[in-house]
Amino acid sequence: MNYYISTRRDLQDQTGFVSAVICPPSTLSSDIFSSKVLQVLQMEMNEDILIVGAGIVGLATCLGLHRLGLRSLVLESSDSLRVTGFALATWTNAWRALDAIGIGDTIREQHMQIHGVQVFSSISGQPISEIPFTTRGKGVSHEVYCVRRKVLLETLEQELPQGSIRYSSKVVSIEDSGYYKTVHLADGSFLKAKVNSYLTVPKIRPNENMWFTVIEIILTEFLECEKQFLKVLIGCDGVKSIVSKWLGLDKPVDSGRSAIRGTLEFPDGHGFGPKFLQYIGNGVRYGVIPCGPTILYWFLTYAPIHASLDKGELKKNPAKMKDFVLSKLGKVPQHIETVFRETALDCMSCSPLKLRLPWKILSGHIYKGNVCVAGDALHPMTPDIGQGGCSAIEDGIVLARCLGEVLLRKPTREDGEGEEGEEAYYKRVSKGLEKYAKERRWRSFKLITTAYLVGFIQENDWKVVRFLREKLLSGFLAKLFLKMADFDCGQLSIS
Repeated sequence: MNYYISTRRDLQDQTGFVSAVICPPSTLSSDIFSSKVLQVLQMEMNEDILIVGAGIVGLATCLGLHRLGLRSLVLESSDSLRVTGFALATWTNAWRALDAIGIGDTIREQHMQIHGVQVFSSISGQPISEIPFTTRGKGVSHEVYCVRRKVLLETLEQELPQGSIRYSSKVVSIEDSGYYKTVHLADGSFLKAKVNSYLTVPKIRPNENMWFTVIEIILTEFLECEKQFLKVLIGCDGVKSIVSKWLGLDKPVDSGRSAIRGTLEFPDGHGFGPKFLQYIGNGVRYGVIPCGPTILYWFLTYAPIHASLDKGELKKNPAKMKDFVLSKLGKVPQHIETVFRETALDCMSCSPLKLRLPWKILSGHIYKGNVCVAGDALHPMTPDIGQGGCSAIEDGIVLARCLGEVLLRKPTREDGEGEEGEEAYYKRVSKGLEKYAKERRWRSFKLITTAYLVGFIQENDWKVVRFLREKLLSGFLAKLFLKMADFDCGQLSIS
């Protein structure tokens, strides 16, 4: 038996899409088939760009595109925003990017600006170096905050049009067929993406006695009636990216280190000044940073093999994780120890630190045709210079701008001016992604390399390295990560 598509406006779901209903032909009139189906196509086929992952880079890219007038749809595997990680240091480069998409001031108002970093030896308890972030004269003034991840993600989400994020949509594989990219979801449905078409096919078993509600049904025979095109697939799906795997990028490698992170709230105020306090020694690196007057964020990075721990042991046992952290603090003031001691077990997390080998960034495929990756799907790095989240926001701005330049302006002769159809659109999109890859390739290489070098020196417990670190290299390392933060990814404006 053949099945057709009808519409019911009362079935509009929370994503803003009008649902379609599969029904037997006996219930379907010719008027519905000839007119109302086309209304569904016009209402549903309005996303040009598909983004996989609603993390920082996915939402920043989506918002950047929205500011330029380009619609996109974000697929998120979880049923809501994921805010694991508690907080992130947000440096000058990130604020320039946040200002470019118009949310910088909103984030600033909810956090405390950090005025400098003090580095101490956890072995002797003595200060090693201090660097102010706000300098006078010829020095560069840095804007630094510790931003709660939840606040950042929710602010990004609130600035997006309703229906921009589709939750519970886990991508499990991608197929390539010429200009088509078929994106398979975990629920059995799949999105068939072409340079100039968007097709969603549900996995169902029709029964002529029932009506099946399905979101985003589009008939292939009507594709030419609707001129809204899916022009690019963007992978913002993190370290275990399906999209980067499809591009052929090598998997990130284990750095041999792990990080424990936590947060502690003081309803009456924590009393800490606006400084980043960092301690080095005993084979670990840890720090405490205020997010605001009542919230502190802390971290500790370590090498499990040097701590005589099995991988994953602490992650499974939060109480043991806390005991391990306290055992590694060394000589610190009582109020610092209190922060770690008073942190609740459910406010701590432990995860291995991974990175993509920097030379793989130079030689690998950041993009291919109308597909690319950004954020941790492109350049996972260790957190030693605090640039993972910051560089992800940069990616979003650069990517939105590069796509806007090819999709919004009039095609040039190089773009295939005068050409029509799939190949012309494909060429334009590919050219935009090529420019994005050129801008981000070396930047990613430098960030990954610098982060690994800084982490190696700061956590190394060899006597020679420790002597050099405390006597000669500490100031150099601090200036090195400040140099990485003094970067401007540019505005969203289209030239």
